[in-house]
Amino acid sequence: MGSITPDQVSVCCTADGSLLEGQPASVETGFHAGILCTRADVDVVLHFQSPCATTLGCTADAATRNFAVIPEVPVYIGPIASVPYILPGSPELAVAVVQALQQHDLAVLSHHGQVTVARDLNAAIQNAAFFELACHILLHGGQDIEPLPEEAIAAFQAHRTYTAPA
Repeated sequence: MGSITPDQVSVCCTADGSLLEGQPASVETGFHAGILCTRADVDVVLHFQSPCATTLGCTADAATRNFAVIPEVPVYIGPIASVPYILPGSPELAVAVVQALQQHDLAVLSHHGQVTVARDLNAAIQNAAFFELACHILLHGGQDIEPLPEEAIAAFQAHRTYTAPA
């Protein structure tokens, strides 16, 4: 994953999705705005079609897969939500993503990548990069990869300083 610069970011009005500055907004403005309107703890929503996350999002077990194969997943991201395939850009996808991210900070979208939220751009990019690394490990390690022990995941999540509201 490369870096994102401010000139590559769209800034839109959350009320109506209109572009305020930057690049033209994506067709996914609906879920970006919906998350920002419903999560007071979030200032950034990023959607990536990163190769490994998108590949795992195309698998039959994406909704039940344990992505906690590196400590950074439970420490920085927490539990991963899963959104079934819904037509990109549709109001139905926007509703599903907003709902999934009410209690999670990252969702894998079936056949469509990942969405992560954070308090700032650097934290959102970091979450996406850590998730992409975990997906890379899962793809390249095959059946031999095991998630972290449940007690380790619980301990890491207990020490998170930034979590989705309950």
